[in-house]
Amino acid sequence: MQSQLIIRILGILLMIFSVTMIPPMGVAVLYKDGGGLAFFLGFLISLLTGLVLFLPRKKLRGELRIRDGFLVVVLFWAVLSLFGAIPLYLSDINNLGIADVVFESFSGLTTTGATVIVGLDDLSHSVLFYRQQLQWLGGMGIIVLAVAILPMLGIGGMQLYRAETPGPVKDSKLTPRIAGTAKALWFIYLGLTIICALSYWGAGMSMFDAISHSFSTVAIGGFSTHDQSIGWFDSSRIEMICTIFMLISGVNFSLHFASVRGLTIEPYTRDPEFKVYITIIITVSLIALLVLIFQANFEFSKAFRNAIFHTVSIATTTGFSTDNFSQWPLFLPVLLIFASFIGGCAGSTGGGMKVIRFLLLFKQGAREIKKLIHPSAIFKIRVGSSSLPESIIEAVWGFFATYVALFFIFMLILMADGLDQVTAFSAVAACMNNLGPGLGEVANNYSSLSDLSKWVLAISMLFGRLEIFTLLVLFTPDFWRS
Repeated sequence: MQSQLIIRILGILLMIFSVTMIPPMGVAVLYKDGGGLAFFLGFLISLLTGLVLFLPRKKLRGELRIRDGFLVVVLFWAVLSLFGAIPLYLSDINNLGIADVVFESFSGLTTTGATVIVGLDDLSHSVLFYRQQLQWLGGMGIIVLAVAILPMLGIGGMQLYRAETPGPVKDSKLTPRIAGTAKALWFIYLGLTIICALSYWGAGMSMFDAISHSFSTVAIGGFSTHDQSIGWFDSSRIEMICTIFMLISGVNFSLHFASVRGLTIEPYTRDPEFKVYITIIITVSLIALLVLIFQANFEFSKAFRNAIFHTVSIATTTGFSTDNFSQWPLFLPVLLIFASFIGGCAGSTGGGMKVIRFLLLFKQGAREIKKLIHPSAIFKIRVGSSSLPESIIEAVWGFFATYVALFFIFMLILMADGLDQVTAFSAVAACMNNLGPGLGEVANNYSSLSDLSKWVLAISMLFGRLEIFTLLVLFTPDFWRS
């Protein structure tokens, strides 16, 4: 383990992160809300800590091994979330404790969108902007941004990129060099954010709200500047814009890159995961529409708006709302929560297990049924025109089994802490899937939970953000053997 090199990189990344506290300072000055000091102190603490870690090791050079990359990613996300909580704590928001601000920071950076804050409409503009900015930075992964810079500092970035973006096809690159890949992703991400903000502004949002909500929309985060979320605006145009950009952001960004580069929609029409993604959205939306019309007695226009918006919001793990979906009739709230387990496409800013894994699990199940009928036959699992190696199928099953095991462990801990079954189940689902809103006691916010439950859920957010194995590998003895 190259501990000194890892500490050096952590110092660099922490210094980079400290710069992100400057924009909220500007917002505090612009709106004269008195919140600038908390962010200035947070900036100094983060910057000085980064310098202390970096300066004694500034001349170190070396290439990270894969396991070093995993450790850097996990350490950075954990440390980043802790340092990201500093300005929230110093802002003295409704007397929030350490567990509360760490939970809020983890929720922001992992794009979960679960909140412990009650009374968002009364918060300062600088704090509101900072929460939204945390989600925007976490959406694509701030380490991917750093990968575009690290090569200039003499540090290889591929190991960091591979650790940050685990998945069934994580080794595919958009451009020959990893720095080019990171830049391409961020240009697309930034472009979508700008277009989304301008669309919101044109639809009637204030410039502040438009920018803030574009951050959490494209990041598929779900934080809002209002307690009523998107419902506060009561605008069908805003809901439509939000739905479109949530849908776009739930798609593999490499498809966006290929489409923009070739000026064609062919990458989408040829991608099996995208087809399944759209099919799931349409199917769940139709079920929700029928239930709202015939069981909740909604008018068609209201049912249509709510069904489409909430299906896209929950299925992509964004977590915006215009209505209290936890009170909808029959199985609809649970169906939406289950849709979040599938989540967005691999390579998107969405959470959940990812559509491609769901597709492979389905195909594997179908193959096992065929084997019962034809025991001697050999069936290959194909995605599109490609036949997948068995190692990928085994990895997907391993991921699924580990996900289920961790889910039950977290759920049992929450139930032991006094939560009812519905609340515990939905809270773990909402945090591991990086969704945000749950059912029962956590339908609106997580403020009523104990500190223990908040810490457990913060850890589950990190597991979800890093797709389990990146974090879990650190707990294996082999990882630490030289």
